[in-house]
Amino acid sequence: LLPRLDRGAVSPGPCTAELPAEALPRTSKDMSMDQHPALSPGRTAIVTGAASGIGRAAAHRFAELGLSVWLSDLPGPALDEAVAAIKAGGGQAVAAPVDVSQPGEMERLAREVAERSGDIAVLMNNAGIGLDGSFASPLETWHRIIDVNLWGVIHGVKAFLPAMLAANRPALIVNTGSKQGITTPPGNTPYNVSKAALKVFTEALAHDLRGRDGCRVTAHLLIPGYVFTGMTRAPGATDKPAAAWTPEQTVGFMLDSAARGDFYILCPDNDVDRPTDEKRILWSTGDIVENRPALSRWHPDYKDAFATYMQG
Repeated sequence: LLPRLDRGAVSPGPCTAELPAEALPRTSKDMSMDQHPALSPGRTAIVTGAASGIGRAAAHRFAELGLSVWLSDLPGPALDEAVAAIKAGGGQAVAAPVDVSQPGEMERLAREVAERSGDIAVLMNNAGIGLDGSFASPLETWHRIIDVNLWGVIHGVKAFLPAMLAANRPALIVNTGSKQGITTPPGNTPYNVSKAALKVFTEALAHDLRGRDGCRVTAHLLIPGYVFTGMTRAPGATDKPAAAWTPEQTVGFMLDSAARGDFYILCPDNDVDRPTDEKRILWSTGDIVENRPALSRWHPDYKDAFATYMQG
């Protein structure tokens, strides 16, 4: 979810209106369509990073579906405003000021949810930070990014999964990853490392869950496209760029994909369509198979080969 680092030397993809029907996000008017079986009224959703962006949009959607939503984020006006907005719309919301990088705080939150709320239908580990990192960043920067983006998710799963399993009801865990954790473009290396590790963790989680007899909890990796959020917004910008999706569009696509049982929720945007994403991902994997240099897509000797490949 960093600003356009993975655009590549290719022509922009089709706009949203030209995407295939299955790639179009659902609007709030489409609530009657099939949902993941976990999303039934009266149950509980926990969303981290819920004070803004995708997390806030997800919290609103879960509240619209009748779930009681615990909005977790660092304490402050943004979290208070997000909770107040849901309540003003008639939804049930609880502010949960938490630093996800601290395992004790996540364990405390899990105890509070168990004491005060119903069984857990959704755990959305969405909290994440980008910062301005590089390969040569100080260790403090590396630790901060990985502590939130990776350890925050691990802490969330460790704290909430036991109760979700014990309830023996349909439930889902959504971890917010990034395309940069798959194609790993040059730039913010600490961020890429955190999201690549998150992908591996979530894959292992999904494998473990499906191997448990009678398990009704599913895991999903959300891989957003270009989304207009505080993390991607240019300083002072107020208008959404034409290329970006809104957080609400991304959440609609996420829920449609989860309802289909998709593990990899690979989101397009108005600039990059799914075929373009697929080709970029396959090229990155091909570096190993073809024994090309690391990150050959950005290697000067492979610039023309990559452009030809993308046009083919």
